Amino acid sequence: MDIIKINDTSNKLYYIGGIVRDFLLNRESLDIDITYAGNAIEYCARFGDVLQINPDFGTIKVLVDGREVDFASTRTEKYEKKGHLPQVDRLGVSLKEDVLRRDFTINALAMSVSTGEIVDYTGGVEDLNNGILRVLHDRSFIDDPTRIIRGLKFAMRFGFDLDEHTKNLQDEYLANINYDMSYARVKKELIETFGYSGKMARGLQWAYDRFINDGIYRLVTPDEVENPSVNIENLIMDYPVEHQWLVFAGTLRDLSRLPLTRTEQKIVDDVPACGLSGDFEIYKAFEHVRTESILLYGILYDEYTARRYLDVLKHIKITVNGEDLKELGFPPSQEYSKCFDFVLKEKLKNPYITRDDELILVKKYYSE
Repeated sequence: MDIIKINDTSNKLYYIGGIVRDFLLNRESLDIDITYAGNAIEYCARFGDVLQINPDFGTIKVLVDGREVDFASTRTEKYEKKGHLPQVDRLGVSLKEDVLRRDFTINALAMSVSTGEIVDYTGGVEDLNNGILRVLHDRSFIDDPTRIIRGLKFAMRFGFDLDEHTKNLQDEYLANINYDMSYARVKKELIETFGYSGKMARGLQWAYDRFINDGIYRLVTPDEVENPSVNIENLIMDYPVEHQWLVFAGTLRDLSRLPLTRTEQKIVDDVPACGLSGDFEIYKAFEHVRTESILLYGILYDEYTARRYLDVLKHIKITVNGEDLKELGFPPSQEYSKCFDFVLKEKLKNPYITRDDELILVKKYYSE
């Protein structure tokens, strides 16, 4: 654990959540969450220069030894609208009340900043030792359906499994989904799951198979989805992309509920809707689209064609341009693009055509 030196004389300051879980698993943790059992704003301002205060959530950002540290007051929450962000109910509650609002027992652990003592009100240490993911109450998924995707994320990263009761609760919810939920949060969890590139106990393909076969995809779309025969993880490894998560999620086709960016929407829209035939048709279909769209085509329709374009066809380029055509005496017109396509078709047949050969083909096109 990345220890922060804080002189906490109150013994009410705790590392909490993922950082404690990762510490007990001997894994590196990127997030440092510190909670004060009481009013963090009043107590934690003493540790350094105050950078930011959010009184509604009881949080304060302080510069401690040159580092920005976030402190949160213990709080309870209530879901006034199921599936959406919770509202803060009470601030400054007991530590036990605070941890009981969390998703799984393994994320409800706390560790005293002063003494290093582990505080476990929910049996999280035992579940951690047994590789179990267990929710804290029966309405957990009803309150926040994104916890289902989060459970898949933890199962992939740590090699854990849902306990039988939690799995039953998940199946019950997926059979009767309330589609009035925060899809920004759904998207966030999809990105953290299928866009992940760190250490995993199980691979991305395992997670995707569970995502489809267990019906978790129904959180995104009610349409029936079949598990493609293509190994998506292998494609991603062979052709790394920026929007990795979308190569997995895009196989659902209906992403209308997700708040996609303009780039993300274009990736989905640029996937050809039917099969392609012939190198020229393949080349023209993929010439100006992102690799993510090509991979989605490979998953949904024809993996061989996608790989052939990315491995071979993509690297074939003609060298003649408009200036060359002008020098040959051909005035600019719409015929230029048709001429370039004529040369491209021949070069796709024989990639070893030289620049001189291309110029000969240009003259041939105009002579005909």
